[in-house]
Amino acid sequence: MQRTSDSNIPVELDRREGDGMLVSLLWRRARNVVSVAVHDGRTGLEFELEVPPHRALDAFHHPFVYAA
Repeated sequence: MQRTSDSNIPVELDRREGDGMLVSLLWRRARNVVSVAVHDGRTGLEFELEVPPHRALDAFHHPFVYAA
């Protein structure tokens, strides 16, 4: 049996890094929500945004378009 608090911890489905940027594709089982988290190591900018499941890979590859 899985505890509720454990099901809210994001599962990293994919990750990419390059030129100081870290982008993660995350899934939260409890709410069945997909999100993209971005960390720019050069500027310190960080954000996470929920995306529709059918747009997850596109948002993963182009997170700033979805953040606008």
